[in-house]
Amino acid sequence: MKTAIFSTKYYEREYMDKANAATGHELTYFEIPLNIDTAVNATGFEAICIQLGDRIDKATITQLSAAGVRLIALRSAGFDNVDIEAAAQHNITVVRVPAYSPQAIAEHAVALILTLDRKTHKAYNRVRENNFSLHGLLGFNLFGKTVGVVGTGKIGRAFCSIMLGFGCRVIAYDIKESEEMKNKGIVYESLDYLLQNSDIISIHCPLNAGSRHLFDAGAFSRMKAGAMLINTSRGALLNTTDAIEALKKKQLGYLGMDVYEGEESLFFKDLSESVVQDDTIERLMSFNNVLITPHQAFFTIEALEQIAKITIGNFTAFENSEPLPNEVLL
Repeated sequence: MKTAIFSTKYYEREYMDKANAATGHELTYFEIPLNIDTAVNATGFEAICIQLGDRIDKATITQLSAAGVRLIALRSAGFDNVDIEAAAQHNITVVRVPAYSPQAIAEHAVALILTLDRKTHKAYNRVRENNFSLHGLLGFNLFGKTVGVVGTGKIGRAFCSIMLGFGCRVIAYDIKESEEMKNKGIVYESLDYLLQNSDIISIHCPLNAGSRHLFDAGAFSRMKAGAMLINTSRGALLNTTDAIEALKKKQLGYLGMDVYEGEESLFFKDLSESVVQDDTIERLMSFNNVLITPHQAFFTIEALEQIAKITIGNFTAFENSEPLPNEVLL
């Protein structure tokens, strides 16, 4: 199948080509993102393959349909950047990669926790300058702390298991409770209880109309003073302006982020020689208790292999008119 792959990063081609070797789909790579201005590049392709940074709104869908596109394949679990209703109206099928390596995301969330807690990033920079002082590096034990997990899908469950291994008390909030987690000793509580009683909160829920800005001024005010918040899910789950205010008031003690609302103009780019125009993220980075990574939680060998394998499998299933277990439906 003739497929245009947009927002291609240097590391993706190797894994996509390897996964495609046995199927022979005709893949054309574009480094540019897909949006209304670049949709003309999809002309002549049966399928397009995109990332979360691509903006596939109603107008773009209309243009893609006119160009002959019949399939939109996301190389991600999230799909809120695609107008699913408009795609259905134009008879364009949408598929995604619902899970590729839950452990990769969960382990990165733990890495953010440990780095913020034990300040290893600061120690590393100090020692390189022959500064071996311990001043300002005091941390706390994870053992015995209460960890709140918002969302216990595959990633949330992997995270819960890791934190149990640290000897933490793990509580969770989800509209659908996991019997597997209950059997491991996870206790489900209300969101309010979780906010008020957690020393560390890690977000692992999808972004939708009901969860957008789930963590806002109201949520921060109900959190345990000085608690740590970790977000490796979607940037818009967090109201960043409210988070800054909570940090200033010391209501929020630590913030670890691998995602950011508005990251499309920043992440996956080298802006070291540029003047960043986003004042909000610049303000965030001014806090010494904030740690931001550039959407790298997924970035493991195993995850890239799975993303490529599942994506190519989606192409093949669509081309052969086979069942599509990864289809996004209204």
